[in-house]
Amino acid sequence: MEYKDYYKILGVDKKASQDEIKKAFRKLAVKYHPDKNQGNQEAENKFKQINEANEVLGDPEKRKQYDLLGENWNKYQHAGGQPGSNPFGGEGFNGFGNGGQQFHYEGDLNDFFANAGGAGSGGSSGFSDFFDAFFGGSGQKKKTRGSGSASRLKGHDFETTMQISLEEAAQGTSRLIQLENEKLRITTKPGAYDGQVLRIKGKGATGVSGGTSGDLFVKIKIDPHSSFIRKGDDLYREQQIDLYTAILGGEAIIETLSGKIKMNIAPGTQPGKQLRVKGKGMPVYGTSNFGDLYVELKIRIPEQLNEEQKQLFEKLKTIS
Repeated sequence: MEYKDYYKILGVDKKASQDEIKKAFRKLAVKYHPDKNQGNQEAENKFKQINEANEVLGDPEKRKQYDLLGENWNKYQHAGGQPGSNPFGGEGFNGFGNGGQQFHYEGDLNDFFANAGGAGSGGSSGFSDFFDAFFGGSGQKKKTRGSGSASRLKGHDFETTMQISLEEAAQGTSRLIQLENEKLRITTKPGAYDGQVLRIKGKGATGVSGGTSGDLFVKIKIDPHSSFIRKGDDLYREQQIDLYTAILGGEAIIETLSGKIKMNIAPGTQPGKQLRVKGKGMPVYGTSNFGDLYVELKIRIPEQLNEEQKQLFEKLKTIS
């Protein structure tokens, strides 16, 4: 029976943290999920492998025994006599019963699937022989002392979208969300960004048989702005100035998200010149810092000139 390197399957180092393992699983679960790879048997097999790996490495206790046994797992199987027996003494480690396959996937909205895995058919576990031999079964139905009670399953996660303006993203805002029989106030901090996901723990569907409730994930959607373009924590905008200010220099009134400011225009400013206004961009989320504002100057050419203006331009042309 082939040894399964769960770290290799998830693409993580053996010293990876639990958070790193969780992130790796989420990424692969999205990539190989059956909903995205319908009819692709290879993707389906890969999806089963990464779920199997996550079943072990995602649980610190299972991971500990897996690390201790490693490639020598088969020796312990022979020594212990029964698949799933605990070579370290005490109660059997596996604690898994038979029954349908059940995967639970938890992640942000971009990675979210309501059903990360379905029940197996015909009583088949869906796990490899190595997993069955090493941990003594599959699924997530855990045995309890005395009687075989139903498994505790976490409730499904909920998701929703919160649409806000750029000004609200800069200042922070809140929305009331109706969730079944409860109203929740969702608050954003200054500097919220498009695609950001807020997690409200325990506000998803109620768990099964005493399992914990799922979570609520709120995805932030920022409306396009008529004047500003956001790139990271910086803002970009265009500003028109007249021909005379561009040639002779002067001042221009610039609109920012926090109000109007005066900007000095140097003599001989060329069309398309970009000026930076430090600290007038977006707040950097979770800090007291700010990005910058970049202003691209557009020079407005007079469309109509009176006779005197024409003569002056002709004179200027001659002098030049």
